[in-house]
Amino acid sequence: MIKIAQKLKNQLWWLIITVDYNYSRISIADHDMTDDTLTLWLEDKHDFKNSLDECLQLDISLKNFAKVIKAENLNSYEGQRLHPNKQFVYKTRVQINEAITWYKQDATLVEQQWAREAMLRTILTQLVEIDVAVDKNW
Repeated sequence: MIKIAQKLKNQLWWLIITVDYNYSRISIADHDMTDDTLTLWLEDKHDFKNSLDECLQLDISLKNFAKVIKAENLNSYEGQRLHPNKQFVYKTRVQINEAITWYKQDATLVEQQWAREAMLRTILTQLVEIDVAVDKNW
């Protein structure tokens, strides 16, 4: 679960309402990564902004970004391994690298884009599921 501040939740809901609940209209205008934060600037595909100041800025800790990369299996692939003692082959997920290291060093530009889009999808899904669950219990 990713912690989202109430102010940011309100801004995300406003964006969702603005796109008429059509999540495919929400796009990542730009991104930036520091040592501890991934920043995504979000906008409506039907209403492109002239500057990033007009976009919704979403700051995500790299710890949460790494969780999404692992959950989506982006830094691993289905492969086969040979058991070291019993000498039989078995199927397993083979990790390419740790999540953030994979993103920075191993991922192609398209794979990096997939990771950022998976992060956005996760946040929007969590936002909708949690608020709907809270409304049901109200």
